[in-house]
Amino acid sequence: MNAGNAVELLSLAALWGGSFLFMRMGASEFGPFALAGLRVLGAALFLLPLLVLRGQFGALRANWRPIAWVGLTNSALPFVCFAFATLSITGGLASIFNAAAPLFGAAVAWAWLNEQLNRSRILGLGIGLLGVLGLAWSNVNVEAGFKPGGSGWAIVACLFATLLYGFSANYTKRRLHGVAPLAVASGSQGFAALFLLVPALVWWPAEPPSLRAWSALAALAVVCTGVAYILFFRLIAHLGASRAITVTFLIPVFGITWGVLFLDEMVTGAMLFGCATILLGTALASGFLTLPASRLAPP
Repeated sequence: MNAGNAVELLSLAALWGGSFLFMRMGASEFGPFALAGLRVLGAALFLLPLLVLRGQFGALRANWRPIAWVGLTNSALPFVCFAFATLSITGGLASIFNAAAPLFGAAVAWAWLNEQLNRSRILGLGIGLLGVLGLAWSNVNVEAGFKPGGSGWAIVACLFATLLYGFSANYTKRRLHGVAPLAVASGSQGFAALFLLVPALVWWPAEPPSLRAWSALAALAVVCTGVAYILFFRLIAHLGASRAITVTFLIPVFGITWGVLFLDEMVTGAMLFGCATILLGTALASGFLTLPASRLAPP
């Protein structure tokens, strides 16, 4: 990885970490469905012209069914879940749960695709699961719990979104291997916009959102989704998918930082410990870290 790649990786982490900041700024005025719907619509309008200019629209047309499924499981539903979660928990906490996506991806690959797990990955799944459960337990408001507005349902929404990310990554690997990444990205945003069209209209905000909320939405759609996808594709082309996905480990750093700087969010010791535990488990479960080989001689 050269200096240019490192800058792009940090920029991508900063953008995706910023998405949690902008969701918190816009979700309370737009509502989860309208915010997510407008987010994917804006990203689609940004990406689809690029797809046409590069002459890759045929890849989208030939693979529209699996791309539509990716749009539902990798954008429409997770974006709604995280927007709903940021109504009652901080963006920094939501970004930590988001970091568990590769952890769920490894579990889905084992359960669905029969991918073998060595002792490092099994240990990582266990550590990551304990980190997720511990972080969830420490942040559930005992009094509000699972009542409307309580943190319980927000945490469930985050975990469901990360599970969907894990499923979608494996589905994409199985059904869309070799398809132009820009076709998958732009097409999935377009189909996600179609899936969310009716819910967004049904739950459209009764009061007109403020300029601050519209500005957050614009940044969320164009910068944190459209531009971020382009950076991600560049990293995949230059570094390969396995190295590009390391951005997942940096997103909570920026998610927490932006929340503290711009929204005065609080950071607790439990959050930091839970984040470190989840990242350690994710690194082991996804193969970025491995246990040292046993020195015992075979019998």
